[in-house]
Amino acid sequence: MARPALIRLAGMIAATATCVAAGTEARAQDPDAPIVLNRQFQGGDVAARQTVTTTDADDQVTVSTSATGNTISGAVETGQLTVDSEQELQGDVSAETTLVLNGDTEGYVTAVTQANGNYLAGGAYGGDLTLDATQTTGAVRIEAVSDLSGGTARLIGGGRIETSATANTVALAARDGHIDGEIRQDTDATLFSSNYVAVQYAPGATEVNSQATGNVAAYTGTAPASQNLRLTQSSTGDLVQAGTSANAGNAWDLAGRARATGNHGHFANAGGSSVVEAQQTNASRVWAESIVTSYDYGRATSHAQASGNALSVGNDDIYVRIDNDQINTGGVQADASFAGAYGYDAYVGADAVGNSVTGYACAECGATLQADNVQNNSGDVSATARTTVSGDSRAVITGTNAVGNAANFYVTRPGN
Repeated sequence: MARPALIRLAGMIAATATCVAAGTEARAQDPDAPIVLNRQFQGGDVAARQTVTTTDADDQVTVSTSATGNTISGAVETGQLTVDSEQELQGDVSAETTLVLNGDTEGYVTAVTQANGNYLAGGAYGGDLTLDATQTTGAVRIEAVSDLSGGTARLIGGGRIETSATANTVALAARDGHIDGEIRQDTDATLFSSNYVAVQYAPGATEVNSQATGNVAAYTGTAPASQNLRLTQSSTGDLVQAGTSANAGNAWDLAGRARATGNHGHFANAGGSSVVEAQQTNASRVWAESIVTSYDYGRATSHAQASGNALSVGNDDIYVRIDNDQINTGGVQADASFAGAYGYDAYVGADAVGNSVTGYACAECGATLQADNVQNNSGDVSATARTTVSGDSRAVITGTNAVGNAANFYVTRPGN
């Protein structure tokens, strides 16, 4: 049972900085519309840790561990709201979960471990949100670690165990509203997301996932909604790593997945217009590694996905405009493996890309999709899959995909 490579961090002092902007109401074009001015600086270390021990648990086991440097949320229900926010993190962030599950755990196991640097959430519900957001993360360490070891646990009900480490996050949502603004994200952090599971028996479906991301900006709009956003992201830390190791003596449906990304932008709309201008620059080494082992297995899945820069802009309505500029100079590596003895179906896949952009719009709406795309990749890109089955099996399905620059633009029916 192999553990993905991981640099451990020293003990930290727990600290948190939080600011919340409550929802408000104002009439359109009101010069006295509310304005939120937010300035947050976190210089100390932030740590959240817990250990959970059970014996023959009859019902669910649900565990959440979260550590965040700076966080702000703001929303408008009617009228207008302007949010001007600056967040800076110069301290390490660590979230660690240790699970000791003795005997049979009959219920579903859910364990989520998250380490976040700067976090901003904004919403427009029947109103307009104007956003000017700057997030900066220095040369710090952000680590999320989950450990279920020992190899004697029996997950009768299955489970989902996840880790996530992110430097900067902006999450936006709109319903019957509009969001306009600037998002600037810069990280020099080293990020680790490590998830290790070793059990004896898992007859229930069991998922083990890890994710590490330098910068992420996401928008979700439900009709009618629209957005006009300018996004600038830069990741220059030494390493962005996601490592998953999922192991069982006997597993009926076991999946291990790892995903690592330098910069990620995802904008999905269901009405109105969708306009995005994005500049993404990644110089970090990005590495995703998924290791899955099971002596006896029914279905086993191991998948690793790594990308330097990734942008997705879509609208199930009439208008999409994308101006995209991506530069990747960091190495991008995805490694996936599975080893088993006797079983049925094994699925192993590894995908790596330097720069990727996807744009889509609604064909039935008579959509207009306009894109101006520039991609430059000079970093090494590799995808590796290793599969070993030493005994009888039914199917082995594997695949690897490594691409320097990928661009996809299309129109489709809503829901397709």
